Amino acid sequence: MKYSYSLRPILIALAALGLAAGFALRVAGLPEWSGPLWAATAIPVLIALLFEIVTSLRAGKVGLDIVAALSMTAALVFGEYLAAAIVALMYSGGQYLESFAEGRARREMTALLARVPRTAIIHRNGGLEEVPIDKVVEGDRLLIRRGDIVPVDGEVAEGLAVLDQSALTGESIPVQQRPGELAMSGSTNVGEAFDLVATRRAAESTYAAIVRLVEAAQASKAPMSRLADRFSLVFLAATVIIAAAAWFLTDDPIRAVAVLVVATPCPLILAVPVAIVSGMSRAAKSGILVKGGGALEMMARVRVLVIDKTGTLTTGTARVIAVEPASGMDADQVLQLAASLDQASQHAIAEAIVADARRRGFVLAVPGEVVESPGEGIEGKVAGWRLAVGGRRFVASKIGAAAPARRASAPGAVTVSVAIDGRHAGEIVLADELRAGAQALLARLRALGIARIVLATGDRRDVARAVTAGLDIDAVRAELTPDQKVLVVLSERKNGPVMMAGDGVNDAPALAAADVGVAMGARGAAASAEAADVVLLVNQVDRIAPAIAIARRSRRIALESVVAGIGLSVCGMIAAAFGHLTPVQGALLQEVIDVAVILNALRALGEGWWPAVASRG
Repeated sequence: MKYSYSLRPILIALAALGLAAGFALRVAGLPEWSGPLWAATAIPVLIALLFEIVTSLRAGKVGLDIVAALSMTAALVFGEYLAAAIVALMYSGGQYLESFAEGRARREMTALLARVPRTAIIHRNGGLEEVPIDKVVEGDRLLIRRGDIVPVDGEVAEGLAVLDQSALTGESIPVQQRPGELAMSGSTNVGEAFDLVATRRAAESTYAAIVRLVEAAQASKAPMSRLADRFSLVFLAATVIIAAAAWFLTDDPIRAVAVLVVATPCPLILAVPVAIVSGMSRAAKSGILVKGGGALEMMARVRVLVIDKTGTLTTGTARVIAVEPASGMDADQVLQLAASLDQASQHAIAEAIVADARRRGFVLAVPGEVVESPGEGIEGKVAGWRLAVGGRRFVASKIGAAAPARRASAPGAVTVSVAIDGRHAGEIVLADELRAGAQALLARLRALGIARIVLATGDRRDVARAVTAGLDIDAVRAELTPDQKVLVVLSERKNGPVMMAGDGVNDAPALAAADVGVAMGARGAAASAEAADVVLLVNQVDRIAPAIAIARRSRRIALESVVAGIGLSVCGMIAAAFGHLTPVQGALLQEVIDVAVILNALRALGEGWWPAVASRG
């Protein structure tokens, strides 16, 4: 446990003032007072450090802070007061720099927590009332003012919503949501005020789920950090042995002091967690929430990707891919009338037809005399026309004649027949299409070193093969149950660490079984987001590539910091042992190394080279 964050600035100020005052006394012709003042400067920092070490030892942890305590103690015992004061200043400053660096690295994730809305403006009893967001229930109508953060998931009821989703998805361009379209909680209204009808309670909304995931991510500790803790014993032993050998062989205790003060713990205890947290923060800025440092490190090592089809490789929702009008009919009219009638249905296919018509800008009429046969179709009147929309058998039974034969649909496609005033008017073809950029994503993953890509789906084999035709996929596993998906993940481990990407409840077991589980979108199934190690906050599969690239860069930077820092420290310790460095020079060299490795670790906050990789294909 580190000493109080509020105490750190005081210790830094005390050490800096004491060091400066000692030099001032020398300039003033009173050098005999400099040594005691520098000693007095080092003692408070040493006491705080010893308290920290005792606390850690009680918790069963042996850390590299012992090296700093030994160096200050040895310097004080053997009269190297200036070296002790420099170590005290640099150590207290290094701890403060660590806090600043980690705070800077966590900035993007912390920003998500800081933006949590506390209240909402609700329409009630003919007026507006401000209420705590936990009082908002499904169906409440909210006023979202300019600059407000959308407190709950909901549908735009009135007005054009212009929303900045950059804090959630990393997309800098605001999106426009029209009446009937969904608005994501956590977005910022950068346009005019609009009304929103809540579709979820605050605790169940997208932003609340993201906040819970962020809190879990911030509480985690990276395996490399734990490795550093274990390695600290080896480094501590090596430091003591070199210092003792220098003293024993030369009978000069000052060389031992120089060895101790040049030994730097920062490459292990500071640089590694700073690099890992920086990578997590960089990922969060790009709409990729990594739950912990362990997930980031493992993601850097993955060699196999097992990916779900529905909702992951494909959009997961049926979309209109063709409208085939009967002879003498207009395709736009067929779709417009069918969508107008389908407004009265809650069937997923009907909702897809309505959504497509609205995207095309069609004005939909209000249907009347509606009669729906669940799972079969719907009939009613639209603008004076008598319509029947549904399966081929349902429509044929309404008009007394079968629809003309049509060309075979693609595997997995759904055909909806439309009849107008007792005659066949055409058919609407829907399918679950590949996500935009899916093919380019696979090429990027290959460039990043993913050696094997496997599709794992519960869908029919012919549908899976049709969807993946032409894609760079090594194997297709279809008609799988959730437990069979787990077996696919486990069997692929022989080829290297496995990443599993999915979005549904049925993917949750496989996500948990994989070395790294990636859940698609914060609006996906709660079970998959809970089981996954990484959550893509924006529902775009192509974010997997930058996630892997960021992870690999962060891990590489962490290892660079460790190798360079420890290597320089060992060289400095050997030089000190042979008398080439004084304790003061060793202390200064130590802190130059410390600052260098921390600044190097912070490079993980930058974009690096992954955007160039992500743009290939």
